[in-house]
Amino acid sequence: MDSPAQPERTPDGRYIVVKGRKWRATDPEIPDEVSARLRRHLMAGRRAVAAALRENDTAAEKRARSRVHTAKVALGERGTPWWEESLTERRRRWEAGDTELDADQPT
Repeated sequence: MDSPAQPERTPDGRYIVVKGRKWRATDPEIPDEVSARLRRHLMAGRRAVAAALRENDTAAEKRARSRVHTAKVALGERGTPWWEESLTERRRRWEAGDTELDADQPT
């Protein structure tokens, strides 16, 4: 089975290009298992945003958007650009995000 096509990247690898628009790429130093876990948190947060919007629940929407933001920062897609941080700072960022998102799991 073929893997899904990877998005185009800029020559420096810092951005992906989707439909002609540049988006910051995920930090390539994040270990695969951590990156996968953070993406699961990101997608769960996005689904929670959609559910909150359908239900017109502003408090749930705010919580869900906060989870999305935390995941995006941990992945290096928001906040200080990962290429401007040391590896120690980058590791601290993704570990803190992973810990926060795991602790904030809905029960």
